[in-house]
Amino acid sequence: MKYVIWVLFIATMVSMFTGLIVELPYSKKLVGFGIIGLCVFVFPLFSYYRWKDKKVADYMLTQENLDKMREFNDSKDA
Repeated sequence: MKYVIWVLFIATMVSMFTGLIVELPYSKKLVGFGIIGLCVFVFPLFSYYRWKDKKVADYMLTQENLDKMREFNDSKDA
């Protein structure tokens, strides 16, 4: 999965930079396809890859997590 994300990322970057640097009749389309590729394919795949084994509740501000943070800060101050 990691290598698929890298290949797609590099392909979209090459597409965008080719569209910006080389004067072709379809340069604007290359930039557009590069941006769409990033937004539709690369970012969602990257997000899924990074979050697939994580518990979302650990990163939310619930009352339990707020209490843990307060206890941690109180223990640092003492």
